[in-house]
Amino acid sequence: MSAPDTPSLSSGYLAQLALVGKFSFGRLVRRPQTAPDAAGRQRLRRELLLLGAIGLSVVLMLMFTFDAYEIGLMPARGTPSLWPVRIITEFGQDEYVLGLLAVGVVATILIAPLWPEASRSRLLNFATHVQFFFFAVLLSVLSAQVLKYIIGRGRPFVGGKANAFNFEPFNGTPAYFSMPSAHAVTAFALAFAIAAVWSRLRIPMFIYAVVIALSRLVLLAHHPSDVVAGAMVGLACAMLVRHWFAARRLGFRLGKDGQIVPR
Repeated sequence: MSAPDTPSLSSGYLAQLALVGKFSFGRLVRRPQTAPDAAGRQRLRRELLLLGAIGLSVVLMLMFTFDAYEIGLMPARGTPSLWPVRIITEFGQDEYVLGLLAVGVVATILIAPLWPEASRSRLLNFATHVQFFFFAVLLSVLSAQVLKYIIGRGRPFVGGKANAFNFEPFNGTPAYFSMPSAHAVTAFALAFAIAAVWSRLRIPMFIYAVVIALSRLVLLAHHPSDVVAGAMVGLACAMLVRHWFAARRLGFRLGKDGQIVPR
C-alpha cells in the first residue's frame, strides 16, 4: 500500500526543495530591504579606509625592516620535523574551507524540506549564516588571486637570496604568488565572519587565524608582510559581504548609527 505514495512524497519533497532553493539564493541578489542609509555607508567607508591605512603602513614597515631578516631565521624549507606545522596550515587551505562551507550550504537546503515546520525558521537562519561564511571567504579568496597576479611578489628565497623586493607583476606563476597569503586571507575572513555572528567565538577564531598565518612563515611560504596583507584583504572582503547581507536583512541588520548587528 505504500508504493503508490512514494512518487507523491518524492514529488512533494522536490517541490519544497525547489522553493527552499529559490528562496535561499533569490534573496541574496534581491534589492536591499533596508533603505539606503548614509550613516551605514559612512561607517563602512571609515572602517575600510582605517583598515587599509593601518594595513598598508604595517606592510611597508615590514618590507623595509623585517621581512628579509625574519625568513633568514626560519628552518630550511622541507625540514622533516615541521610535519605538525604542515598539518596545521592545511586548516587554512582555501579549497578545504570553501568546500566544507559549500557542503554546509547544500546540506541545510536539502534538509530544510524534511525539517519540522515549527523549527524550520531556525534551520534557515543557520543556513543564512553558513551562506554568509561561504561568500565572505569566497570573495576574499577571489580578490587575493587577482592581487597575487597583479603584484607578482616572489616567495621567500625565490631567486636564491632573501630579497623582500623581488617583484615581477603579472608573472602568473606560483613562485610569484606570495602577496597576499591566501591562507591568511581565508583564515582571517572566516574568523571575522564567524565572530560577527557568534561574538563568543571571537578569541578562539582570532587565535585560529594567527596560528594559520604563523604557519605560513615557519614553512617559508610567505614573508611577514604577505600574511599581514592577507589578513587585511580577508577582513575587508568579509566586511563588505556582511554589509551586503545586512542591507538585505539576512542574518544582520543595520542600526541607526550604521552599526551592523546579528539578527
